Amino acid sequence: MNRPSRRPVSAVVIAFNEERNIAACLESLRWADEIVVVDSGSADRTREIALRYTDKVFDVPWKGFGPQKREAVDRASHDVVFNADCDERVTPELAEEIAGVLSGAAMAAAYTVPRRTFFGGKEIRRCGWYPDRTTRLFDRRKARFSGDLVHERVEVSGEPLPLRHHLIHHSFSGIGDVLGKMNRYGDLSARQMFERGKRCGISDLTLRPAFAFLKTYLFRLGFLDGVEGLVISAASAWMVFTKYAKLRERTQSAGKGTD
Repeated sequence: MNRPSRRPVSAVVIAFNEERNIAACLESLRWADEIVVVDSGSADRTREIALRYTDKVFDVPWKGFGPQKREAVDRASHDVVFNADCDERVTPELAEEIAGVLSGAAMAAAYTVPRRTFFGGKEIRRCGWYPDRTTRLFDRRKARFSGDLVHERVEVSGEPLPLRHHLIHHSFSGIGDVLGKMNRYGDLSARQMFERGKRCGISDLTLRPAFAFLKTYLFRLGFLDGVEGLVISAASAWMVFTKYAKLRERTQSAGKGTD
C-alpha cells in the first residue's frame, strides 16, 4: 500500500534455491510498498515461501547477476528501488533511515549502505569485509545495474550519498557454503573475462592467488579475525586461482590457448 506522505519504494530480490534465507530477508523488507522477487528456477521451496510475502514472484531463466537484477528492477512498479540479496537483512534502524530519505523534500539519485558481514556465527570486521559499502537505494530513472555476469554494480552519474545504518549480511554458513559459491562465481567470472577478450598466463595462476592471500590476510588484517580470517584469505586466493584456471580451460577449448 502506498503511503502518501513519502515516495513509494519497491524492494527487489533475485533468488535461486534460497529456502534457507529468503523468509528472513523478505520479512525485513515489509516496510517497502511492494516486494518483487525474480526466481531463476529454484528446485526447493523458495517460490512457495516468497509467495507468502508478495504476489510479484516471477520466473526468469538465469542470465547472470547483473542482467537478473536489471530484470527485477524493470518489473518493479515504483521508480525508487531498494535491492537486497537473500542472505541480507535490513535492520529496523536502516528501514527508519530510508523512510526519512523517502519523506525528504529532495532525494539523491542513489545511496550506499554499510554491511555487517558474518561468516558462520562470527562477524568479520577485517579482511576488507567492513564496512563494504554498496549502492542499494536508488532512483531507476537515474541509476541502473551494470550488465556484468558477476560483481555487478549500480551505475549512477555522480557520487551516491551514504546512509549510516547497516545491512546484516550472512555471507557464508561455513566452508562448504564457501566452496559451493566459489565454484559458481568462478564459472561466471571466467566466462565474463573470456567474453571480454582476457586470457590466462602462468603469472595469473601463480602470482595473482598469492597476492590475493597476502592482501586479505596481512594488508587487510585478516589475521585479526582468527581462524575465520585465515579461511577467508585462503578462499580468496583459491577463488582467484579457480577463475583463471577456468578461463584458461575456456580459452583452450576455443582453440586459443596461451602458455
